[in-house]
Amino acid sequence: MVNRRVLPGYRLSITFTLAYLSVLVLIPLAACLVTAGSLSWSQFVAAVWTPRARAAYSLTFGAAFAAATISTILGLLIAWVLVRYDFPLKRFFDSLVDLPFALPTAVAGLVFSTLYVPNGWFGQFLVPLGIEGAYSRLGIVIVLVFIGFPFVVRTVQPVLESLDKESEEASACLGASRWQTFRRILLPALYPALITGFALSFARALGEYGSVIFVSGNMPFRTEIAPVLIVAKLEEFNYVEATAMAVVLLSFSFVMLIVINLLERWSKLDR
Repeated sequence: MVNRRVLPGYRLSITFTLAYLSVLVLIPLAACLVTAGSLSWSQFVAAVWTPRARAAYSLTFGAAFAAATISTILGLLIAWVLVRYDFPLKRFFDSLVDLPFALPTAVAGLVFSTLYVPNGWFGQFLVPLGIEGAYSRLGIVIVLVFIGFPFVVRTVQPVLESLDKESEEASACLGASRWQTFRRILLPALYPALITGFALSFARALGEYGSVIFVSGNMPFRTEIAPVLIVAKLEEFNYVEATAMAVVLLSFSFVMLIVINLLERWSKLDR
């Protein structure tokens, strides 16, 4: 009996795949680890734990967490409207959700900084009230929400579409209010998707650079995030210290990758 594979050219395809991953992923990661490994442990800690670096880490993780939280709430609301209601130009607004995926992040940063400067469309009204959306931490959170909420929408939307409406009707027949139905019937089914969307948004915000650099002002100890600090170290030709900080962010990225994969498996099992 002849053993035939479903796809022809298995050896060629697997060789090309491994070579592709090695050139684009494994070799750069190995080079990063080898460069950082040239430092002793005390030198590594001294490089990645300076006061300026700690301030950048604090802002990076704090802004990413705040943006992911807002993106989760906003993404759930948008997904709910797109799934449960019919209105004119619905497909158009649905397609706009994917705009942050296609739009260069640098363009997003330029647009938001232009809108929130003191003479901008929004800034001329907000700045007199003491709300500064440009060159501030608030501006960083705003752009991170812009690039992060589509992950939540596209994660929650298919789950909402698959929910059985009969359970909602049964809950209403038993006298439950809309809030009780949402909290006790719908929300438990949405938990895995919401947590996955939160993790994706958080992971995306950790490594964001293009949009933040234009809207933050990049002021050390105030509005400087870790990726911007790494680039600053590279511009100073301090490659070893920049690589050491990159390893710190890389470690957190791997942790988030593992968490996202576990959450996706949990979401599939829960369905």
